[in-house]
Amino acid sequence: MGHYYSEKPDVESSPAQVKVTIRGQELSFLSDRGVFSRGDLDFGTRTLLEAFELPETEGPIADIGCGWGPIGITLASEFRGRSFLMGDINERAVSLAKRNAEKNGVSGNTDIIVSSLFSAVDTEGFAAILTNPPIRAGKQVVHQLFEDAFSRLKGGGDLWVVIRKKQGAPSAGKKLEELFGDGQVQVVTKEKGYFIFRAQKV
Repeated sequence: MGHYYSEKPDVESSPAQVKVTIRGQELSFLSDRGVFSRGDLDFGTRTLLEAFELPETEGPIADIGCGWGPIGITLASEFRGRSFLMGDINERAVSLAKRNAEKNGVSGNTDIIVSSLFSAVDTEGFAAILTNPPIRAGKQVVHQLFEDAFSRLKGGGDLWVVIRKKQGAPSAGKKLEELFGDGQVQVVTKEKGYFIFRAQKV
């Protein structure tokens, strides 16, 4: 299958260079067919990155559904004292993310793995988890991601999510409130139909 959320995309490889200016940094990435947002940084991911605030809580940071790596690599470049775990079910995306981490000089503080959501993640106690979730994989998968993220965060840790209104932002917000509790879920920004949620675990 050629879906970006499949393990082994069967579309022919055709690498593309992506140059990104984000959070005051100029970064260069390699993308490809069969992965999410080939050829450019998608608007939702950019909005999420621009909104993100580093938590005061100590601990590693996770990028789940990392694709070719723009979220984790951008933040790993900015916050070199932090360790980052990046995972994706898509083997081609993970291979690209590893190459991009090396390309941008952050191999030392990133660990990039093939993982369906958190299935292959051994780490607990994340200070922050970021995700542009695989909406096309279905609501059940997205809500499972939220549940797993909640259990992996340490107290005071934040889950950051970007999701479009027409692709389920209202129901995502309700699910996050069920998990994290009233008053713990904030819509940090809304732009062009994209919602950025920040949910803090107490």
